[in-house]
Amino acid sequence: MSAGPRTPVTGIDDLPPLREVIAAHGLRARKALGQNFLLDLNLCARIARTAGPLEDATVIEVGPGPGGLTRALLAAGAAKVIAIERDARAIPALAEIAAHHAGRLEIVEGDALEIDYAALAGRRWKIVANLPYNVATPLLTGWLGAEAWPPLWDSLTLMFQREVAERIVAGPGSKVYGRLSVLAGWRTEARIAFEVPPQAFTPPPKVHSAVVHMTPRKDAAQVPPASLEAVTRAAFGQRRKMLRQSLRPLGNVPALLEAAGLTGTERAEDVTVEGFVAMARLLDRVNL
Repeated sequence: MSAGPRTPVTGIDDLPPLREVIAAHGLRARKALGQNFLLDLNLCARIARTAGPLEDATVIEVGPGPGGLTRALLAAGAAKVIAIERDARAIPALAEIAAHHAGRLEIVEGDALEIDYAALAGRRWKIVANLPYNVATPLLTGWLGAEAWPPLWDSLTLMFQREVAERIVAGPGSKVYGRLSVLAGWRTEARIAFEVPPQAFTPPPKVHSAVVHMTPRKDAAQVPPASLEAVTRAAFGQRRKMLRQSLRPLGNVPALLEAAGLTGTERAEDVTVEGFVAMARLLDRVNL
């Protein structure tokens, strides 16, 4: 497709408005794929800015759909964008963007849950995405739960349902503090950058969304993710019970509580990330 006149609303590039792209390629959002397209290119540009400087950066984007965020990342100066798209219908639309930005956009048709990111992107990259809602949490736990740490990615800038974003950044004492909060707090510095209303999407979801920015903690305690998962699963699996009861499936409860400096009368939501890590370290070291 030849470049048309510069779009006066956003001015980020010379490609057609996203509504025209969607109409031209028949890209009706599919609920089964968790699709809600973000059509406001100014908002896409704000997400790209949240990721920080992109010059000389390789950016991995998951679920680009018609390519609004893809275009914003390229306009922000990303040296290379690798767009992973499961929906074959979107590939021609993305190919038009690739033609407009010769050599800077690589399109990978496939399932983001099955991708070998290190083989795909090389040594360092940033992940920026308006994640499909139905795979957002599994993708995040996969990126945060890797055995090797620090990771090869420099940052995550991701769109979630607002309630998921709130769980990610929650601290002890919060009603939404849980297993995802502990995992994120253990290995990253996470913050909600801004919220996005339903009407920003097509079709509008029934919930508000939020963009979360995460950077890896290089000094994160070295404990096996599986051990931390076991402790948090036991504790939060019966979150209304005191820890001396909820931790019983793990074995020697007094030793676990002592490792974390707890009495056992606490509930899971009262335990700090450091407390969970201490119990996970003991669980890994001793056959309880």
